Amino acid sequence: MSHPPCPQCNSEYVYQDQSLLICPECAYEWNPSETLPAEDSVTAKDANGTLLQDGDKVTLIKDLKVKGSSQVLKIGTKAVIRRIVDGKDHELDCKVDGAGEMMVTAKFVKKA
Repeated sequence: MSHPPCPQCNSEYVYQDQSLLICPECAYEWNPSETLPAEDSVTAKDANGTLLQDGDKVTLIKDLKVKGSSQVLKIGTKAVIRRIVDGKDHELDCKVDGAGEMMVTAKFVKKA
């Protein structure tokens, strides 16, 4: 069985209890038959103000240091947006060329 991810924390470890789906990580319970209009409300805009979506290809507009590492992502590095999240400081969950998967702030990218 495949259940949708948790709408609160995006956890994939969701299980069903009678008519409700339950997230074991944040303890959120919801009815899957009720539609959630808030799912589409998460948006992000790049440095030029262009609206970004999942699957868009972007490039970095400045050199970025990777937290917890001595690695630096150079200007012009390409990435693919896997999903857009409602984070405090990082909105884009990306796959960055040469660096793997990481979170990136939307104001440091432009749509390719």
